[in-house]
Amino acid sequence: MANCHKVFLDFDKKIFLVKSKRESLLKAVIDLRAKISKDFKSDGGEYLPRYAIQGSFEMDTIINPLEKGDYDLDDGVYFDVDAVPSETTSTFHRWIYESIVGYTDNIVDKNPCVRVIFPDGHHIDLTIYYKHKFESHPKLAHKSNGWIESDPQEFIKWFENRMDSDQQLRRIVRYLKAWADFKAGAMPSGLILTILATNNYISDNRDDIAFLKTVTKIKNWLDIAFVCFRPTTPTNEDLLKNYSSTNREYLKNSLNSLIDSGEQAIIGTSFKDAYYNWKKQLGDRFSGVTSDVGLQAEEMANNLRENKLNINSGGVIGSNISNKISDVKPTKFYGK
Repeated sequence: MANCHKVFLDFDKKIFLVKSKRESLLKAVIDLRAKISKDFKSDGGEYLPRYAIQGSFEMDTIINPLEKGDYDLDDGVYFDVDAVPSETTSTFHRWIYESIVGYTDNIVDKNPCVRVIFPDGHHIDLTIYYKHKFESHPKLAHKSNGWIESDPQEFIKWFENRMDSDQQLRRIVRYLKAWADFKAGAMPSGLILTILATNNYISDNRDDIAFLKTVTKIKNWLDIAFVCFRPTTPTNEDLLKNYSSTNREYLKNSLNSLIDSGEQAIIGTSFKDAYYNWKKQLGDRFSGVTSDVGLQAEEMANNLRENKLNINSGGVIGSNISNKISDVKPTKFYGK
């Protein structure tokens, strides 16, 4: 049985958003917050903002994109209020936009946020909320739909409460995002992939097996019902509701292809074959080995690791993976 756990860990290092990009995003957030706070303080009005980074950056599931500049950070701008604001959501958007205008040459006031776009294409989304002291959840300023109950911090807590001590779930989410990034067609958003991975996560002491088991459970889940309910406020929102039949079939077929390659990789005996099966699905970033000599060396190391596992586990490796993968079933409709 080929063991690609180490190559997956190396892969994670390659897809993990690099330090320089993280620092650049954080610097921009600090600058933008300073401009917004200064503007609101100088007005002497009743609204004073506080902030909270949210989304994949805060959850540490953000990845290096294949396309230049295709990464972002979400920063929530919150206003604590004693009464529901009389101003419209568009007014709040205009205030934020006017506070930061000129920071870059490309600032767009979108329906759910004010987006600050940088020259290489990466961006920061400023989402605006008010939080009433007698209400449980903040309300998002959506220009078209008004004030919408929304709680990104609740989602972060939901995710963190499901985290294992080894942080394997976080890596599984990054692997899944990198796989989707490598695919040519339309794929689900990072939010949807995160929910699907978290709800269907199956741990293992090897990342290659955990990834395959989790992906298989996701596919079986979508075969039963093609839905992905948001687990936190606004609850029971099906994020896959408007998926076209074409995109549904593409996602299912892509998952089937990933599962087939993963099963061949794990059940097979050749490390070289396993390596190339995974690389076919995950792309050139899955490239911890760069030559036939390196593959032969890794094959020997893999055999030594497997022999050690065999001795320690009495000959049972991978929990009889060949008989188990197809039996992985989702247990309930999450979010209902």
